[in-house]
Amino acid sequence: MNNTALLDKGLTYLTNELGLLETEQFVYLLLSQPFDYTEWRKNNLFVGLSVDEISNAADRYCKVLC
Repeated sequence: MNNTALLDKGLTYLTNELGLLETEQFVYLLLSQPFDYTEWRKNNLFVGLSVDEISNAADRYCKVLC
């Protein structure tokens, strides 16, 4: 997927899930505050899950969306 398509898909998803105002607020927060995605991911994503649990979740996700 190219960058333009990814941006379009991401903003469409956010708008559908959050609404227009909250999506704009989210984008503003990303652009205006220091945010280290890599550090956030290490501390928030998959915390407390085993490798098998993560793998099973990825398999389920792929069956739905791949």
